[in-house]
Amino acid sequence: MKTLIIRHYKIAVLAVLGMMISLQIFAQDGGLDIDIDLGKPEWYEQPWVWVVGAAAFILILVALLRRKR
Repeated sequence: MKTLIIRHYKIAVLAVLGMMISLQIFAQDGGLDIDIDLGKPEWYEQPWVWVVGAAAFILILVALLRRKR
């Protein structure tokens, strides 16, 4: 009789734990649709700024290196 009660207790505990785990799994599946809209990019994020800046840096570097001769 005692083993039957312990067996039913184990089955009940496993059933409750199984339900809790399944609820946690369903809770994690939120299906979120996150839209990140930062608006218009800043001036330093524009590609032409980087190209012009690199060209200016190269021109200054060439001018400094030619001047040393």
